[in-house]
Amino acid sequence: MEKHAKVNGKIIVGLTEKVDLISNNGSDRMIVARIDTGATRSSIDIELASKLNLGPVIKSKIIKSAHGNKLRPIVKAKILLAGKKMEAEFTLADRSHMMYNVLVGVNILKYGFLVDPSKK
Repeated sequence: MEKHAKVNGKIIVGLTEKVDLISNNGSDRMIVARIDTGATRSSIDIELASKLNLGPVIKSKIIKSAHGNKLRPIVKAKILLAGKKMEAEFTLADRSHMMYNVLVGVNILKYGFLVDPSKK
């Protein structure tokens, strides 16, 4: 895994990052995720979540997006981002029409990450 620079103890990530999603049975899947400082919560494609056996649904929340307000189920999942492993909540959504199946939002970034849009 590539080494990430740090500033004041915070890990610098770019607008896209390779992440490891760890399923409930211990298997994992490396995937490129979109980093989004404008998203309060992280999101994962519902079909990918099913393949990874993520769940159970712990609650549902109304999520505001450009497409309107929707009630979305929420699951907890383990994620490895820039060498840092954590458990976080992800909303489930149909992201099949989007370029990235996983969106990393502020609920993960607040655990010590800075976003550098020029980082490739």
